[in-house]
Amino acid sequence: MLVASLRSEPNTFNRFAPNAAQAAVDAVARLTQATLVRINRVTGEPEPWLAEKWTVSPDGRTITLTLRGGVVFSDDVPFTSADVVFSFAALYDADVQSVLASGVMVQHKPLQVSAPDARTVVVSLPAPFAPGVALLDNVPIYPKHLLDAALRSKAFGKAWGVTTPPASMAGLGPFMVSEYVPGQHMMLARNPHYWRKDGAGVQLPYLDGIDVQFVKSQDAEMLRMQAGTIDLMTQADVSPENIASLRRLRDQGSIQIAEPGVSVDPIMLWFNLTPAAIARDRNSKPYLQRVEFRQAISYAVDREAIASTLYLGAAVPVYGPVTPGNPTWYSDTAPKYPHDPARAKALLAGLGLADRNGDGMLEDASNQPVRFATLTQANHIRGRTAAVVQEQLRKVGIAMDVVELDPPSLFGRFAGGDWESMCYGFQASALDPAMSLDFWLSSGDNHVWNPNQPAPATPWERQIDDLMEKQAAAPTLAERQRLFAEAQKLFGENLPGIYFVAPKITIAMSRRVGGAVPVVLDPKVLWNADVLYRRP
Repeated sequence: MLVASLRSEPNTFNRFAPNAAQAAVDAVARLTQATLVRINRVTGEPEPWLAEKWTVSPDGRTITLTLRGGVVFSDDVPFTSADVVFSFAALYDADVQSVLASGVMVQHKPLQVSAPDARTVVVSLPAPFAPGVALLDNVPIYPKHLLDAALRSKAFGKAWGVTTPPASMAGLGPFMVSEYVPGQHMMLARNPHYWRKDGAGVQLPYLDGIDVQFVKSQDAEMLRMQAGTIDLMTQADVSPENIASLRRLRDQGSIQIAEPGVSVDPIMLWFNLTPAAIARDRNSKPYLQRVEFRQAISYAVDREAIASTLYLGAAVPVYGPVTPGNPTWYSDTAPKYPHDPARAKALLAGLGLADRNGDGMLEDASNQPVRFATLTQANHIRGRTAAVVQEQLRKVGIAMDVVELDPPSLFGRFAGGDWESMCYGFQASALDPAMSLDFWLSSGDNHVWNPNQPAPATPWERQIDDLMEKQAAAPTLAERQRLFAEAQKLFGENLPGIYFVAPKITIAMSRRVGGAVPVVLDPKVLWNADVLYRRP
């Protein structure tokens, strides 16, 4: 058994639930469930998983998959195509309100899934989609025999909450939840019916289980790693100030370190641009809705200083959601905002914001201070980054109040619309931007500054929608890259999200962890948990 840490607790064991947009929920799903196709986190290519093979029609819109034979759920009930059809029905059911649904659509339309027989699944795409079968990596397959009643009674979205008895759940992943103690830990036991074997015919997983301990503080997590009481961190990233001491431990042979590259999940500061926020800010803080205000903030931030001081040089400045860690899709032509306080002040003055009382801080035309609150994660480098940005903005006269919360409280405030801005990060599930349409499209669940728009709220969002749909269907990589570069340019010009730096990823593991292949995508170590093993 290995011991892993997790900085937040899952609020559900149901990845389709409307409140399941958490790294902890995704991590548990990847350990306990399985998909038809898996994207290999090293190569970036789709590989057979629950489906042993597939064929694609000449027009690319029909994928016929052959399921593996003899596969059973962890409760020993056979897996068939009926479970696949059921899972997609649950995914798209309007009453479920799945957090994953918008990311598994093509041109706003769901995939059509049918089953000619028990081992055959036919997936029809509503329009050409360049990643093709890779889209299926986003959909865990759930057991119809356990959840069909919940779907029929319109209770699927609430099924498998954290109080559900573990024995009443089942999956196709390498592990099963065997114990959940809120505030302490979660035990994942080996699935004795797991379908994968290694090259020598030995049934996987190698581990008997994983003890996932809940450690909310990043500093406390690091102390446990240094003390040898945990073997790996599910979120995996290491604070820059700890790298030197970890390297000393590595040289002593007590831990191992991997550096897979530059992060593809940078911290983002975004403002609430929803209709409710627009109405709220119209009279009190209209500048919060102005692109010039966001541009001023971006110019006011000294990214090089953040990289050199907070990250001790282990980070690179970034100006948009795509980082150099994703070289296939990163565009160096997207707008950049070099540190320029004078330009920031000029933009702010153009909005009628000025230091009217000589205290060094800006006021609006009503002599009210230019001030906004930012919600961020406590006990995490996200909170420390927000604090640095706070001080930098003060130099141009903007007061930013940093409010640190735990992840459940953050998500609760976000869902309730009770926020002005947030400083947080998102977990990329794939490097291909067509696999993240729920972020880029105005209708997407993760279009966080104004999600789930029935129609694009702005002309530039409409343009990005059009570009992203075209690039998802374009026949060549070069054309897709060109279209996505245009989308990145529009994003950078309008700045719904402001980015600062992308850290260079450092991953620490105890010397007991064997079989690990750390990658830039989350979960950086546990993505291939079925072949991890414990060294003596």
